[in-house]
Amino acid sequence: MHFIFSNEVVLLFDFWSVHSPAGMALSVLVVLLLAVLYESIKVGKAKLLYQATVGMSIPTSQLTEETDQDSSSSDSPPVSRTRLRWFFCHFGQSLIHVIQVVIGYFMMLAVMSYNTWIFFGVILGSAVGYYLAYPLLSMV
Repeated sequence: MHFIFSNEVVLLFDFWSVHSPAGMALSVLVVLLLAVLYESIKVGKAKLLYQATVGMSIPTSQLTEETDQDSSSSDSPPVSRTRLRWFFCHFGQSLIHVIQVVIGYFMMLAVMSYNTWIFFGVILGSAVGYYLAYPLLSMV
């Protein structure tokens, strides 16, 4: 297999069949936006993970109170609330990860059409997405 410059390609699904320069330009734009979304999700997931770990940390004063309560009762309400919050946070992170993986595989399959224009769209979209989303990490 080798890369070709062509205006005709079938991308991902049979109904996404391109036969004109305008269709190719639109397809490249869609793939570019998909790559931008992928990079944004990647940065957003890192930011959410940081906020979740900061939000889950328990102040030391609360920890000493919980240890005192643990000696008197076996299960304290703040600990169960924290575990529930952790579960929902972990579940949300898992869903975001699945979405990121699906988009990544769609981009990989689009590149495997061996169309040079689509390949350039994915590369440019990745670069633009990283350029736009990376500064958001410093705002944590």
